[in-house]
Amino acid sequence: MKTRAAVLYGPTRQFQVEELELDEPKAGEVLVKMVATGMCHSDWHFATGDFTTNYPIVTGHEGAGIVEKVGPGVTEVQLGDHVILTFIPSCGKCRWCLTGLPVLCDRGANITGGALLDGTFRLHTVDGRDVGQLAGIGCFSEYIVAPVETLIRVEPDIPLDKACLVACCVPTGFGAATKRAEVRPGEVVAVFGLGGVGMNAVQGAALAGASKVIAVDIVPWKLEAAQEFGATHTINAQYEDPVQRILDLTNGVGADKTIVTIGHVEPEHIGIAYRATRKAGRCVVVGLAPIATDSMKVPPADLVLLGKEVVGTLYGHVNPRVDFPYLLQLYRAGRLKLDELVTKTYRLDEINQGYADLLEGRVIRGVILFD
Repeated sequence: MKTRAAVLYGPTRQFQVEELELDEPKAGEVLVKMVATGMCHSDWHFATGDFTTNYPIVTGHEGAGIVEKVGPGVTEVQLGDHVILTFIPSCGKCRWCLTGLPVLCDRGANITGGALLDGTFRLHTVDGRDVGQLAGIGCFSEYIVAPVETLIRVEPDIPLDKACLVACCVPTGFGAATKRAEVRPGEVVAVFGLGGVGMNAVQGAALAGASKVIAVDIVPWKLEAAQEFGATHTINAQYEDPVQRILDLTNGVGADKTIVTIGHVEPEHIGIAYRATRKAGRCVVVGLAPIATDSMKVPPADLVLLGKEVVGTLYGHVNPRVDFPYLLQLYRAGRLKLDELVTKTYRLDEINQGYADLLEGRVIRGVILFD
């Protein structure tokens, strides 16, 4: 069958929307008609070369859709099911899966090259060239064939244009606060960077009972919006020294937890958050730096003398099959904001404009809607 998709032919900073050939699902695979896909900064790293992959490739990893067909042996989902796509198809058998860290699954770590789990491809150009699917899903496409392990069912009354956010930015930010930072009631939390992930770190910290949630960014309207998600204080880092301001707000102590959710992390960003962290506090790095970055501005002696921690987190340390339904329950109960995250929607043909808006700070989350 045919599908229209946004293809990267290299680190050109430009997506090319074109018609591709899509194979039938093989054993253990599912054909999904995409309904909505969020536009994450992580995909942009492959458009710039900050992260490398095998080109051509269809990126997009924050998607939701409806099952159109199942391959042989698939019993977990059926025709018509509404599903969210998770970008790490955990095996359930490796050390990491068995110790509660399926997002670090050994098998799941090997899918950035674009092939599906069996090492072959389902997408092809009209002249027969293989096209990869990032994370084995490649959600910037009208239809995808993906491993059943990547699908998580959603109740049909939950709008998929909001549910798609639970595929990445919501659990990544929320989990960074609640699971990796382990925010406790009464603590002070500072979040650096207010995109889709950062806003969810803000609301995760607020729901965990933080006494102060300090939101840091350089875009005034995002700082204002952060208050709707639970921020108690805001800092415009373009005009104020965030470290000094956080120290002022904490009587010179610093934040208990700091969370770096900037979309393109530079070494100094981690250093700033680290300096704003109190003694024996924890600095959680969520945003991606270019793969070639091999250092960060953290004084090694401080790690010993001040007992601070700098830790990373992938996917907010969540378990998608457990935590995605939990997050949607919070949404149903009115305790988790999803609708407010979607600043603007786009057609697939507008993907390049969508990323221009993201880079210019004009959206919290842009979402592509498919016909």
